[in-house]
Amino acid sequence: MPTAVIVDAVRTPGGKRNGSLRNWHAVDLAAAALDALVARNDVDPGMVDDVIMGCVMQVSEQSLNVARNAVLAAGWPESVPATTVDRQCGSSQQAIHFAAQGVMAGVYDVAVAGGVEAMTRTPMGSSVVRELGMPFGPRMTERYAAGGGLVNQGISAEMIADRWDLSRDDLDRYSLQSHQRAAAATSEGRFEPEIVPVPVLGDDGEPTGETLSVDEGVRPGTSLEALGALKPAFKQDGKVTAGNSSQITDGASAVLIMSEEKANDLGLVPRARFCAFALAGVDPVTMLTGPIPATRAVLDRAKRSLDDIDLVEINEAFAPVVLAWEKELHPDMARVNVNGGAIALGHPLGASGGKLMATLLHELERSGGRFGLLTMCEGGGLANATVIERLG
Repeated sequence: MPTAVIVDAVRTPGGKRNGSLRNWHAVDLAAAALDALVARNDVDPGMVDDVIMGCVMQVSEQSLNVARNAVLAAGWPESVPATTVDRQCGSSQQAIHFAAQGVMAGVYDVAVAGGVEAMTRTPMGSSVVRELGMPFGPRMTERYAAGGGLVNQGISAEMIADRWDLSRDDLDRYSLQSHQRAAAATSEGRFEPEIVPVPVLGDDGEPTGETLSVDEGVRPGTSLEALGALKPAFKQDGKVTAGNSSQITDGASAVLIMSEEKANDLGLVPRARFCAFALAGVDPVTMLTGPIPATRAVLDRAKRSLDDIDLVEINEAFAPVVLAWEKELHPDMARVNVNGGAIALGHPLGASGGKLMATLLHELERSGGRFGLLTMCEGGGLANATVIERLG
């Protein structure tokens, strides 16, 4: 069976809502990541067997197969196929799984996985057109009616905080750490190898002459007091606030995956290999606890323990997600989200899996670590988990 390897992984900076990327069309933002990926590696895009991209709100500017549209916008040959997948927040991590598994199956020699979400222009919830019906049909709704019914993710995060006895102070202290780590990583240039700088566009769609090269959401000057002053976002007496939740963000990511043999034939350096993949499903009410069983499953498949993992990237959808995962699995938190996470850096939904993979790959190389774990919760009670091994 061919070995699937990562040759490169890139991402755009995270643009805050109504920030520097607000005038970028999702197709063009995804194309910018694709452009950079082939340019950095001097790869002929015509040899790419498939492009698989994640996107959650597949409506309006992100509809009609945004991955295919991005390939064409990037000027790649029309012969290069592409498809778009939706596993909610884990969409581009799932795209990475599909691409790597295609290589391992011998179906692909070269594949690109990634994702995009222009959340300013296509906000969360855009794909639900109430006049045409709701996504949860009568039978699913009835199944969960006895326990209070299906709820939004913010309420799920509140339920998790209560179940694992997490205080507001716990959530805010974790969030402060995310900003502090992200600010330090930014000032030290840790993200520079993975970030593709993009021009800032004016309201007329033309470049302003400015370039965005860092994540806009990081708040180096925030404090526990400032976070503590924020009002609960989802329930009056709740603990979850905008400050301990992931940020609404515009962004795109792309990962170059191929067989180790093909990489060697092209004179490219395989930087990491895929060791194991796993999925998990949990109840769609609390919904955000999936990384707990997904982590256990992927470590079992990789025949590793959490002690063997040098770095972990777990998506900071909400602070309770990470802290509940910590309470169940007891990791060394000095190895977890070492450069901050989505609370500080943003969560561009469909792009986040590729974004976190780029961070994981580059930080393994910078730190000299060997094994990395990526996991994230997903709407509907799902989770992905991936273990990679740095090569070289």
